[in-house]
Amino acid sequence: MKQEIVINTTNEETRIAILEDSKLVELFVERPEYERMVGDIYKGKVSRVLPGMQAVFINIGHEQNAFLHFSDVSATYQDYFIDYEEENGGRKPSRREDFNVAKKLKKGQDILVQIIKEPINTKGCRVTTELSLPGRFMVLIPGKRHIGISRKISDHKEKKRLRDIARQIIPEHFGVIIRTVAEKKQESELRKDLNKLMDTWKKIEKNIKKSEAPVLVHKDMAMASSIIRDLFTSEVDNVVVDSRKQMREILSYVKYVAPHLSHKVSYYNGKEPIFDHYNIEKEIENLGYSKVWLKNGGSLIIEPTEALVSIDVNSGKFIGKKDHESNSLKINMEAAREIARQARLRDFGGLIVIDFIDMQEEANKRKVFMELKKEFAKDRSITKIEAISRFGLIEMTRQRVRPSVIHTINTACPTCDGTGLVPTMNTSVSALERWIKRYRASRGDRRITIHVTPEVHKYMTAGRYNRRLQLMWKYWMKIRLVRDESLQIGQFKVYDRLDKTLLSDEK
Repeated sequence: MKQEIVINTTNEETRIAILEDSKLVELFVERPEYERMVGDIYKGKVSRVLPGMQAVFINIGHEQNAFLHFSDVSATYQDYFIDYEEENGGRKPSRREDFNVAKKLKKGQDILVQIIKEPINTKGCRVTTELSLPGRFMVLIPGKRHIGISRKISDHKEKKRLRDIARQIIPEHFGVIIRTVAEKKQESELRKDLNKLMDTWKKIEKNIKKSEAPVLVHKDMAMASSIIRDLFTSEVDNVVVDSRKQMREILSYVKYVAPHLSHKVSYYNGKEPIFDHYNIEKEIENLGYSKVWLKNGGSLIIEPTEALVSIDVNSGKFIGKKDHESNSLKINMEAAREIARQARLRDFGGLIVIDFIDMQEEANKRKVFMELKKEFAKDRSITKIEAISRFGLIEMTRQRVRPSVIHTINTACPTCDGTGLVPTMNTSVSALERWIKRYRASRGDRRITIHVTPEVHKYMTAGRYNRRLQLMWKYWMKIRLVRDESLQIGQFKVYDRLDKTLLSDEK
């Protein structure tokens, strides 16, 4: 499988596209007003402790307080604010000691937290007191003696070798998780990465001591750099950038951590935009549509809601040459592959319900289920997939750590407020008539001026005995209609007879 990373940089934003076999599978967008937050460390203040919700709200200086669940509070949370020589005669409390979060945490108390989930809609970001600093080959875990090895490293001898190296090099009161890219790496390379992480941690400790909460004490890498750190491995064929400045920054980092990969970083100087050249722009435009066509003529209907994401598989234009069961299997197998791609690309989170085309044979249902699991195995987010139910549905969950990319590149329509629906012409005119009826019941003035959209104006003044005259005769009023192109669909404004005093602004 061919893997590529394509980076497009403008004055307004940086877009990073991950391609697999020339198909877009992941898209990241970063803007000055919307920077990546996951990994940032804050010295915050406890704002509220809610035992009933098993949660703590932390003031970290954002508009919305951060959410800290009791399960994300470690016994080490106070290590950075207590002088143990004074408190416990130099003894740190045992990590195995049970402690009651609701009793320990108090309003106004300083606390060190790290963002693990970005704010989504009206919800603030989610944080944890279990801090970690990701490097190229390992993740440093302050205050916790633990050694973990990536599950993707399958060789038991290699796991043992890496574990032995980790035991030798990590300082006391620190733990590490060895990443997949560390496989076959020498001790010197791992030590170099660890030293860099330790330097970063020392800077954080200085910021903790000298800064007053709430304050940011550590900002993780920018999105482009973090993706290079986390995803640029020997399996990636090339990284293409259309900004010389961005390319120099990436090359500088790659030469430091993985010089053998530096030849894969290149500058794009073509005449057409880089995303057009790689056929990415058209894919991005299609993200706003609910219908996704499959290669074989079938289609997916994707409808995100507040509670879940529903995906319906349709046969569409597909006309098979075999029986219904075989045709359904073929469409469902193609749909399973595309659903996994769309989930990564649109960054779905939470509950996902998939309605595949009905099949009778259990063996075929099993094939579709296994195909879906195989495709989601490529996903870096944690997923859990249940087998096809007796209703022909697959229920699954997918971890969400940031807002969907659709909400980053699109905003809700101001006319329909994101519903995709606007009032019909008859509905708009009926609403206007209802207002006139209420007005006549409470006011005596029989002369008014109504500002309406050009479409409503045309509809109400068409013909000799038009709808405006009908309303005038019905309610015994003089009504003057004014075309107003500034109004949205379904909106109208009513003024007095002199067209000066606003009586109503309806929508």
